[in-house]
Amino acid sequence: MPFPKIQPPLLNSSNPWATTLRDLQKLFDCESTGAVTTRTSLLHGFEHDDKLHQYTFFDTRDPIARPDQPDGQVPTEFGGSLNTLGYSPLPLSTYLAVIPKIIADSSLESSRRQSKPFIISVTGSAEAVLVCYKHITAVQETIANPLCMEINLSCPNIPDKPPPAYSGSSLAEYFHALSEASSWSNRRVAIGIKSPPYTYHDQFKTLIDALLEASQPPASCPIDFITATNTLGSSLILSDNEGTPAINSVSGAGIGGMAGSPLHPLALGNVKTIRSMLDQQVELNAISIIGVGGVSDRAGFDRMRVVGAEVVGVGTALGREGVEVFDKILRRK
Repeated sequence: MPFPKIQPPLLNSSNPWATTLRDLQKLFDCESTGAVTTRTSLLHGFEHDDKLHQYTFFDTRDPIARPDQPDGQVPTEFGGSLNTLGYSPLPLSTYLAVIPKIIADSSLESSRRQSKPFIISVTGSAEAVLVCYKHITAVQETIANPLCMEINLSCPNIPDKPPPAYSGSSLAEYFHALSEASSWSNRRVAIGIKSPPYTYHDQFKTLIDALLEASQPPASCPIDFITATNTLGSSLILSDNEGTPAINSVSGAGIGGMAGSPLHPLALGNVKTIRSMLDQQVELNAISIIGVGGVSDRAGFDRMRVVGAEVVGVGTALGREGVEVFDKILRRK
């Protein structure tokens, strides 16, 4: 199945504000989201520890400053975020079990309620991701709403597990495993990957070369969409002028992934470059892009769209402002 039509072309990215049933219900019921993305999950859940896996918002003009307000009510000047999070503590099975309930309990009108897509974000080894796909396709056969699987190959915060999307051989391993997955269901679930923020040409070329290799006859490209980008790793925010990290991490250094407005120019560059390189290859030009990184208003949304994003995702601004941010983004001023 090709990447489904998402209208309006706006959704949440996989992030901590898409973890619980309540989070997902609010996102699904929002008239201004065209689809809902779950937080990235594993087959058996991630061992989350609040003392080690944390996030914060920061003001790019004064990074030591911290908002006093709770999530959903953070002032807009705190446009950046830093996190040392891993993945969802909830296993994939929990997300698949709650999707029918979210649909049934929705306040949306019937036709919208039964057609709004879900993007199920997962990660794990290539073998584990195949099992995830099998579980997702089984649920797809029971509901009308299109389901997609996003494979997160780009989290920068997992010790001793570098993001696979930087490695051609690792990408090839996933793409090879996925090449036969479409035969598992009469109604193929669209497959995508979440890429990291690439910073030089050879990194983009590694991705494109791996996609081309996976598209050689008799195979066809197993990837329907790319979510670009994830957070920028190796980032640090301090809580004072003495070098104290603002948040903790597994290593204790407080170094994690940066997102929000400081990431926006790099995210735009990634979307523009990936779109251009995909369009140069007949085997790859049908791949869609979800543009993510620093979008918090209509201007940012329009910038993402003009550089090649078919759909735009929102993360930090969702945590800062709540689901109302989607209404704000779609309003023209």
